[in-house]
Amino acid sequence: MAAVELACMLALAAGMAMLGHAALAQGAAPDPTAAANGYVDAPHDWQIWFPEAGSPMQARIDWLMKYVLWIMAGVVAFVTILMGYVMIRFRAGRNPVPSRTTHNTVIEIVWIAVPCLILVAIIVPSVDLIYYEADDANPYMTVTVTGHQWYWEYSYNAVPGLDYSSYMIPDARIRPGEIRRLSVDHPLVLPVGEKIRFVITSADVLHGFYLPSLGVQKYAIPGTSLTSWTIIRKPGTYYGQCNQICGLWHDAMPIEIKAVPLQDYLAWTKTALAKYASDGVSRPVSSPMPRNLLAAATR
Repeated sequence: MAAVELACMLALAAGMAMLGHAALAQGAAPDPTAAANGYVDAPHDWQIWFPEAGSPMQARIDWLMKYVLWIMAGVVAFVTILMGYVMIRFRAGRNPVPSRTTHNTVIEIVWIAVPCLILVAIIVPSVDLIYYEADDANPYMTVTVTGHQWYWEYSYNAVPGLDYSSYMIPDARIRPGEIRRLSVDHPLVLPVGEKIRFVITSADVLHGFYLPSLGVQKYAIPGTSLTSWTIIRKPGTYYGQCNQICGLWHDAMPIEIKAVPLQDYLAWTKTALAKYASDGVSRPVSSPMPRNLLAAATR
């Protein structure tokens, strides 16, 4: 009987353990931003060009950059060949009696008309891109971005109460999968495939909201609100930085964006509200700098 009772107790304990594990599995909510971990658009060693375009805006910027670069290369090559020809063909050894020609109507027309045509070929797509960048109408959502010394604050205008701060993770606390000087404690989470409008300002000094792979670069100016927008092509993690020298810890203002499908974004807003809305603004306990330096820098 003792053996039977022991076997029953062991079976009961195993069953309870299985139920406990199942309950834990059900209770552990999935991470709504997990889809962003499959693709990371981060800088890499020996990178000499723009990062891979993550938005139609940046794709157009990339195209215009290459287009103008090829025109410049053609002009430089033509001038180099022309100078070489002139130095060889009209050197003193071959022309002991130099020509006294001072005007040539055809050449003068050509060297005025051709540069004008080149400028027109550059101006037309440039103006088209300027108008495209300025068209921030009819966005799916608007995020107000405020630069502080030295962190970013994000306010989701369409989600009342969702307003939080984003600090760089200190070097000593970097964990596997995070990137030194780029990863933050609270990334900006955005939906993929939707038009996102940014309203950018500053609470203290000049900052720069720069997202190189998404085609966004705007100054954050105290007392002024500037706008920009983007559409993120695919789920992933995208990085940017403050590109204005805003003080002692200018390099401690990275931007990390988690781009996820729309349904995941909507699920994230619910968890974020529960996490951040209790006091309106998330203020991490630790800052990216020692408290004594922080106090001295902000006096």
